[in-house]
Amino acid sequence: MRRGAYEISSERARLDLALIHRWLSEESYWAAGIPLETVRRAVQNSLPFGLYHEGALVGFARVITDYATFAYVGDVFVLEAHRGQGLSKWLMETIAADPRLEGFRRWILATRDAHALYEQTGFTPLAQPDRWMERRPVKGYVPGAPDPLAR
Repeated sequence: MRRGAYEISSERARLDLALIHRWLSEESYWAAGIPLETVRRAVQNSLPFGLYHEGALVGFARVITDYATFAYVGDVFVLEAHRGQGLSKWLMETIAADPRLEGFRRWILATRDAHALYEQTGFTPLAQPDRWMERRPVKGYVPGAPDPLAR
């Protein structure tokens, strides 16, 4: 997928894992301090989407899926210098339209502050939140730090 000088690709080999790790570890609220090896395993075991500007990675998202019924979208970001151009929306539209992800019963994600972005590709609040549960034995990647997902 191309749009001007930008391109979206799901080719795992093109990803800049060092940049992804640096951004998730230092900039995100949900993965602060995440180890590089954890990022490597997460990318290897999901469907990654890189957003590139003139060949350099400037954004990322990944889908955790069984390729049959379920998808969880995570680790979505666009570098600050490239924000404000609709790239996050384009990235999410590209993911939602990917034929490998068609026909699923359920897509989910978690966000603290980007509800308006995800609503543009059909995400809504949980219809029955009382049916959902979670297990979080690890509260974060940095020992002693506050829980990054706490309200």
